[in-house]
Amino acid sequence: MHEISLVRTIFRTLEEQFQPEELARIESIQLKVGPLANVDAILLKNAFDAVVEQEETRFSATQLMVNEIPILIECTACGQTSTVENYRFVCAQCGLPSANVVQGNELLIERVSLR
Repeated sequence: MHEISLVRTIFRTLEEQFQPEELARIESIQLKVGPLANVDAILLKNAFDAVVEQEETRFSATQLMVNEIPILIECTACGQTSTVENYRFVCAQCGLPSANVVQGNELLIERVSLR
């Protein structure tokens, strides 16, 4: 399960960006995750809980929130931005296929809230 290594990477990133006294005050971590990142939100939350319980107990009061975002494409023919449904990369305006993904492959720490 690669979600465990993703959670560990999230904690390493936080340790690089925040001072120890700030780390102790982290209340919640909000992630932005697109379907093309190949991350299952439920598995990620379970991995977060497991890592917190076994390795990073200082984050036991920290909540993980996952904001799942849709895949968006931009049509190179007409310029329309469309939401991808059922992994059909087709422009909603003109019906032409497009591989120009403008959103949906993200796996980002969107927001960290401190107490």
